Amino acid sequence: MNQDSALFPAKHKLADSEKITINLGFVDLGQVDLMVAEGFYGNRTDFIRTAIRNQLATHSDAVRQVVARKMLVLGLQHFSADDLRALQAARQTLQIRVLGLVTIAPEVTPELALATIDSLEVLGALQASPAVKAALASRRR
Repeated sequence: MNQDSALFPAKHKLADSEKITINLGFVDLGQVDLMVAEGFYGNRTDFIRTAIRNQLATHSDAVRQVVARKMLVLGLQHFSADDLRALQAARQTLQIRVLGLVTIAPEVTPELALATIDSLEVLGALQASPAVKAALASRRR
């Protein structure tokens, strides 16, 4: 069930990032703008990405320990309708636990998702149809 993004056909091209919104105090924002104006960073986004990566590197050991303890899949996990139908035929269900990105194919119906996905814990992003997301809402941790 776990597939590498390089194996996706072109129709499954995924965005490699997700947009987030943050609120910064005026003084912090001014300092970011000063760093950009002085040429340390190309723009605010570069500064924020660098700051986030530095913090993640600082805490990388803790992240690795939590991933192992919680038995999370690290990276990308994709589920097609065929994957879920095979599970259903075998009378099996999934407990999905991912740090990264989970994609559920557009052709997966809410009924199929409910029949095959017991629980869903995603630290990162979930890409699925609005109907499937709504159906699985009560199973998300």
